[in-house]
Amino acid sequence: MHGNEAEFLESITGFVGAWYLFAALMNTGAALYLWRSGRVTTLVKVAGVGLNTLTLWALVATVFVTLSGLAFGGGVGGLRLPQALRDALDAVMAPQYYVTGMLVFLAILYVARRFFVQPVVAWGGLNFVLLYMGLSITDPDFASIVTKPDNVPIVGLVYLLGFFTWLGAYKAVLNDDRLAEGLEPLEKADDEKVLVWPDLVYTELICMVALTALLLVWGILLQAPLEEAASTVKTPNPSKAPWYFLGLQEMLVYYDPWMAGVVLPSVVVAGLMAIPYIDYNKAGSGYYTISQRKFAYVTFQFGFLVLWVTLIVMGTFMRGPNWNFFGLYETWDAHKVEALNNVDLSEYFWVSLLRSARPSAPLGSSGVVSLGYILLREAPGFVCVFLYFAALPPAMVLGCKWMEDRPLLSKLRIVDMKELFLRAGFVRYMVISHLLLLMGLLPLKMVLRWTVNMKYFISIPEYFLNF
Repeated sequence: MHGNEAEFLESITGFVGAWYLFAALMNTGAALYLWRSGRVTTLVKVAGVGLNTLTLWALVATVFVTLSGLAFGGGVGGLRLPQALRDALDAVMAPQYYVTGMLVFLAILYVARRFFVQPVVAWGGLNFVLLYMGLSITDPDFASIVTKPDNVPIVGLVYLLGFFTWLGAYKAVLNDDRLAEGLEPLEKADDEKVLVWPDLVYTELICMVALTALLLVWGILLQAPLEEAASTVKTPNPSKAPWYFLGLQEMLVYYDPWMAGVVLPSVVVAGLMAIPYIDYNKAGSGYYTISQRKFAYVTFQFGFLVLWVTLIVMGTFMRGPNWNFFGLYETWDAHKVEALNNVDLSEYFWVSLLRSARPSAPLGSSGVVSLGYILLREAPGFVCVFLYFAALPPAMVLGCKWMEDRPLLSKLRIVDMKELFLRAGFVRYMVISHLLLLMGLLPLKMVLRWTVNMKYFISIPEYFLNF
């Protein structure tokens, strides 16, 4: 797929060297900023000798300069992750681990947000990501995916998304600390009015000129991803939607088109429209905060990062020929065949559990009799779906009531569902809880598909109704 490896390494020598040089200049600038501003802080002290942020970023810059010199000197082949580590990362990036891993990772970021929003921690994380990208780009398979002209903007968007997510959390933590001290939020402390002219117009003009220059340089350095004219006898493999629809295309793997293409998007739109009418919490209006709006913050981050961004990244970088799943360091082989014996819940219940055939209507039965047998066959699925949507909402309220007498568990609650029920009322609470349960269905079904080959909870192909 990528030809001679020596030619490949020679072709990326300049890019890798420039990448590490950019990282070195970035850390040098950070060290100079700390020195000039006097914001140097001591991190640790060992035997009376302290390591401060100025020294740390200067050392990191030195490391990147050394890596840049090695790359420009022709040693780029040695600047890569060990093959065993790449194989391990490919194994970890399997769909079931990828989805659950993202949930665990975001949960850790939320719980320990006061640690991760510290500038020194965030800057260290950025350096780690830059180092990882530099070591990974020397892998031909990784490079063929990341440097594809269609995918380069997605890589940039991932970095921007990480930055703005951190920035919002950083400002929210600062405001939460101020509110805990009885102070007003930073946004209210600095509410000086700014004129549209000339302040805002000048800022917009500068941004327009800078963005135009960036697009010109981009257009010169990066070839446009133009392909031959569309043909009915030649279909691209894989055939992918635009990047902003890849999350929807990924949903089609786990749901029928009517569900993934009609019901779920409609529920998303209806849920967004319903937010002003079901949100009783008026705190946090006009300023960043997490502690005053934990439920709204976590729900949004889960819906946006897990149910949308995660699926876009999966569809962009890990869905290859025949829509098979590939690791980041795995060759996209069009001949790869993955035989997935997807099984419906009714088959698990009747065949695997009861050791009997699934109920089916005798030949020549009327439509009413056939429908009765279909309902009997899919009864386990109907019961599970009914319990999921009918039993879990009151169970969440009772669970919060049970946790009240357990301080350790009570601290882990994101929202008190009992208080939510009392303040929102029955109707609004049921709307909120059912929207949450619908959101949770997607990762639940993804994990079931990739672990036990669960296809549908309810499968009625006779009427094109599957769930």
